[in-house]
This record gives sequence, structure tokens and C-alpha cells, in this order.
Amino acid sequence: MEPGTLLYDTATEQVGEYRDRSGPYAMLRPVGGGREWQAHPSTLRPATDRERLSAGVRAANDRTWAVPPAPEDLGRPPRPVPGCGECAYLDGLRETARAAYDHSATTDANVLLRQHQRAEHS
Repeated sequence: MEPGTLLYDTATEQVGEYRDRSGPYAMLRPVGGGREWQAHPSTLRPATDRERLSAGVRAANDRTWAVPPAPEDLGRPPRPVPGCGECAYLDGLRETARAAYDHSATTDANVLLRQHQRAEHS
């Protein structure tokens, strides 16, 4: 196994990133970082695409919630930063959703725009 390979541990029902061997055990780390654990090689298998995606989303959510938005930021929709292509794209998605009266998609676009702004424009 190559370091960095994503494996599913059937004993713990978790996806982990293979790090190295420790005696007869494989050392795995949660996707996105965290405390490593030992797994017996017989309980490991390659993670499916769905399991990889789920683990990646979980890690992204953990990072997002590590710094909650300020309450005053949630009172009104975020404004796109002038000259930023990603902001313009997400604002376009939001406007398309508003025009279609799709309130769920409008909220999703607002969330994505806030996450982008925290990551790129803070």
C-alpha cells in the first residue's frame, strides 16, 4: 500500500488515509487529519468512490464549522467581491435560483459564497 491511499476499515466503519505499518498493523489517519488508529490488514479494503466523497465532505464540514460565521453576517446575503470570478459565478447561481423561486438553491449559493469568501477573501 502506498502512503495516502484511502482505505475503508470494516472494523471501525471509517475511511482512513494509509500512513505506514506498525508491526502487523496498518496505521490510518482520518481524512482531513486527526488521531491515527491501527487496523488489522484483513479488515481493510480500498474505499469506494462514494466512501471517499463522504469522507471528504465530512472533513470539509469539520473545517467549515471550526470557525462559525459571525451572527451579523447571516442577516443579509453575502455580496460578491468585485473582480473575483468565483464570487461572480456563485452570485450567478444565486440569481438563477432566485429567478426560479428556488429558495433552497438560493440558500445553498449563499452558503457556498460565504465559504468561498472566508477561505479566499478574509
